[in-house]
Amino acid sequence: MLTLTPQMRVLVALDPVDFRKGIDGMARICRQHLKSDPFSGTVFVFCNRNRTSIKILLYDSQGYWLCQKRLSAGSFKHWPKGDEPASTLLAAELGILLQNGDPSGAKIAPPWRKIAN
Repeated sequence: MLTLTPQMRVLVALDPVDFRKGIDGMARICRQHLKSDPFSGTVFVFCNRNRTSIKILLYDSQGYWLCQKRLSAGSFKHWPKGDEPASTLLAAELGILLQNGDPSGAKIAPPWRKIAN
């Protein structure tokens, strides 16, 4: 069971990724393109070119989790946009994104303390 907690750092890759890649390929994208350590415990979120699937990569101190969600119809319409290679989300916003909702329009209480980047 993968549980998202409010303390988790969530980093969303804004550009699509080749979903033929496995754990090692996704970890390489984290290091080279997102400039982040895949062993840090950060939740890394990726989408495919058509935005019909999301992959999540997470290291939990014993090994990697690589999870995928593929929509049965449609695409993830509210994927974050920006000029940087990645964007951060709160764990609650990721939950909304995984349900194909709009995390930017969500009425979420702000975290009671700043989450370390």
